[in-house]
Amino acid sequence: MLIRKTEKSDFCAIMPIYDEARKTIAALGIDQWQNGYPSEAVVERDIELDQSRAIELDGEICATFALIFDGEPTYNKIYDGEWLTGDSESYIAIHRVAISVAKRGSGIAGAIMDYAADTARSLGRKSLRIDTHRGNIVMRKMLEKQGFSYCGIIYLEDGGERVAYERVL
Repeated sequence: MLIRKTEKSDFCAIMPIYDEARKTIAALGIDQWQNGYPSEAVVERDIELDQSRAIELDGEICATFALIFDGEPTYNKIYDGEWLTGDSESYIAIHRVAISVAKRGSGIAGAIMDYAADTARSLGRKSLRIDTHRGNIVMRKMLEKQGFSYCGIIYLEDGGERVAYERVL
């Protein structure tokens, strides 16, 4: 398994992975990502800002995610709880995790979290933060398995509610 910065030439391989993720989420009856998010513009911006990562398995791109290094504005306020590391901005946020249906169950989610933790440590960051839809039980169980703790509720810019997790490094 290879995790690397996403190149512009990877764009056409990544967008179908997001399409699969949208379909999987919809099948669970969850409205997350059902409005075309992440859009082509969001993915292109992630690539341009060196935030996007591609995962190759057996020589094929099979997963993607973004690492946000400069803080996540929607994490500035948390409700019905608190971040484990307080209001510290010494974290990396993980966003837009998507794994192709064919490669799910291959240990990719754990590899993503380990990569993010190693990256955060190398930059002197204290933790990883991530959010997901309340109904995304598969993601929530994976996060808990990977050492994340539930911290509270955050609200997206569009007002959508998300459950927030943090893993202290």
